[in-house]
Amino acid sequence: MSKKTSPETASSGAASHPLLSKLNAVDIDTGKMKYVLIKVVDEKSSEYKYLVRGYCWAEYHADIYEKVEPEITSRELDTECVGGGRIEHEPASKKIKVYGYSMGYGKADHSITTAVLKQKFRDYKDISFTNSGY
Repeated sequence: MSKKTSPETASSGAASHPLLSKLNAVDIDTGKMKYVLIKVVDEKSSEYKYLVRGYCWAEYHADIYEKVEPEITSRELDTECVGGGRIEHEPASKKIKVYGYSMGYGKADHSITTAVLKQKFRDYKDISFTNSGY
């Protein structure tokens, strides 16, 4: 799973794969939070999908992954946390900012994260990322 993925291919065949298509690509809170980018793979077909999970309650990035991982693996899919960072989500102004990194998982590819967010929040006027900041 070390193959580099561009934002344009943030989901490979997920729409056609029944188990992957049932997973919500995005689940984030409102406000400032830690987030993780998770790659979910069906090892039988090699199809995959990226998930963005961010919650204000999480003290550590691992808290998020440890909550989400069992839910996904119970569906006979493989998961890998490919990094993390922070999200500032402002629904009232339709803005999302992605930045930072995870001490435990490293920096997520924020271009993939923003591509996934743009699919979910099509009516938002500003979904951006920066590779600086913590």
